[in-house]
Amino acid sequence: MSDDPDPNGDDTSGTQVVNRPDDQRFALTRDGDDLGFIAYRQSGDVITLTHTEIDPEIQERGLGSLLVKGTLDALRTGSSDRVVAQCPFVAAWIEKHPDYRDLLER
Repeated sequence: MSDDPDPNGDDTSGTQVVNRPDDQRFALTRDGDDLGFIAYRQSGDVITLTHTEIDPEIQERGLGSLLVKGTLDALRTGSSDRVVAQCPFVAAWIEKHPDYRDLLER
């Protein structure tokens, strides 16, 4: 397997989103390496997504969107917490994907 990204810009294969509650972040990983994260704060039944970061060397390849989608999917299936999108990237992503707005209204 090559370490080079797909020539079409798809660098998402083999990635997964993992919740790391001790670090208060959802991490996007591939082969055990962190590619980025969404930091959060948990307060009761509200989870505030505060910051999104992707390794600068691999930005602009759709990984941030993949991270947000994976995080929101995990929250949808694994908790009943209401989501607050304090991070501008997450807020903009939800605006573009209205089927995730219900997470903001729980």
